[in-house]
Amino acid sequence: MAGSTTLLRDDATLRVSDTGDGLAVVFQHGLGGSEAQVVQAFPAGAGVRRLTLECRGHGASGLGVIRPFSMSMFADDVLAAADQAGLDRFVAGGISMGAAIALRLACRHPDRVAGLLLVRPAWIFGSAPANMRPNAEVASLILDHGPDKARTIFAQSRTAARLKREAPDNLASLLGFFDRPDSASFVQILADISADGPGVSESDVATLGMPALVVGNAMDAVHPLSAAHKLAATIPGATFAEIPSKALDGARHFVELQAEITAFLHAHANFRSLIPS
Repeated sequence: MAGSTTLLRDDATLRVSDTGDGLAVVFQHGLGGSEAQVVQAFPAGAGVRRLTLECRGHGASGLGVIRPFSMSMFADDVLAAADQAGLDRFVAGGISMGAAIALRLACRHPDRVAGLLLVRPAWIFGSAPANMRPNAEVASLILDHGPDKARTIFAQSRTAARLKREAPDNLASLLGFFDRPDSASFVQILADISADGPGVSESDVATLGMPALVVGNAMDAVHPLSAAHKLAATIPGATFAEIPSKALDGARHFVELQAEITAFLHAHANFRSLIPS
């Protein structure tokens, strides 16, 4: 199976990518990402049917009129996409914001989620974690000054100087928000989601019963390795994997990420029930 479809949610037309055949995996992009980010991170083929919804205001998906944007809104949209695709049970996963969406789905709909793939998580349990402050700072500057002036101000800020030293990949991503052709409309998503969270408690996560893989890397201020460690320690029986930082070796980062995902998906016999006969 290969191709893209659309999903109408309220007045928002959302793009859904549905590729491959086999084990059902719903895998989501991060804040500001799209299907292209998922293609780079997720292993192709290997007997997997991957479903990815481009969240409102991301990729080719519309914004809709409902405000504020929230993690719960995005998670509900993703579940509706799975429903439309006929996926009763699936492995849920994603990168950063996508990991938070997957975690919310697992806690709110454990009957639907057979496994978890949490890559570079930025949220654990609460809303507006400290590591999301650089995103919130960028959003505030764009709202106050417009993208061009805001970029100049941010580039001279203490936050930018710190990230240049400690997490240059994060800095590159943040600077990219100023250069988006849709920055005027996307900035509200950036502000709302940076202030939000998955809406789950530590006790919710501690009672999860499905296999889980949590992947983190160092040199990442927005997706701290400590967040990945905390989630892996809280989810019963979770597997933790540390991979190379994108800032040091981008190619190796993605090779090892894909290898970890592939090994996890093949390691659990109970996932075979998700493969159509």
